[in-house]
Amino acid sequence: MIKVCLADNYPVVHFGVKSYFKDHAEISIVANVGNFLMVRDILLTKEIDVLILDLELEGLSSIFEVKAVLKNFPKTKIIIFSGLSEQIYAPNAIKAGVSGFIHKKEKLETLGISIIKVHQGKIIINETVKKNLALIAKQSKSERLYRKLSNREVEVLRYLSDGKKNHEIAEILKLNEKTISTYKLRLLTKLNVTNLVDLVNKAKTLEIV
Repeated sequence: MIKVCLADNYPVVHFGVKSYFKDHAEISIVANVGNFLMVRDILLTKEIDVLILDLELEGLSSIFEVKAVLKNFPKTKIIIFSGLSEQIYAPNAIKAGVSGFIHKKEKLETLGISIIKVHQGKIIINETVKKNLALIAKQSKSERLYRKLSNREVEVLRYLSDGKKNHEIAEILKLNEKTISTYKLRLLTKLNVTNLVDLVNKAKTLEIV
């Protein structure tokens, strides 16, 4: 039996997932957590084969924290189960070491199949994302812009788009405020805009946030 922990903000998601896998022959939801701080506690006290994790989970501020979990608990596979853009976040998540990225618009049947495959050591990523990555060289400059962004730059851009100030982002990501300013300047350059309003609009147009 594959032991699974679901980490998500919303009770309705916990209820739906737990109900769906209640009588599953291979998968057992053995833990449910509602914030990132609880993830480590669960992994320390229970044997978890697969962690289903939403990138927007309360208390989770960076993909680097996910990377730390993978380093500290190498026997646990992680599947990102999120409503965020696969095209932007899946490649970065896979690069960080997670085993799969499933968008919340997918059926729970797809999640179940992915859990089994990930437990077998496979990497799960949407075919559309794979094709898009394979076509990077053939795409226009504007279509490739977001692919030049690092994990950290995507995170900073996400918080800027949420209306957060540099000092707030610095506090969330535990970085120096000057470092955030540097990332902001890089984003302006890479997305070829000159101000924050245009930066946020460009990010939304390219579905980065």
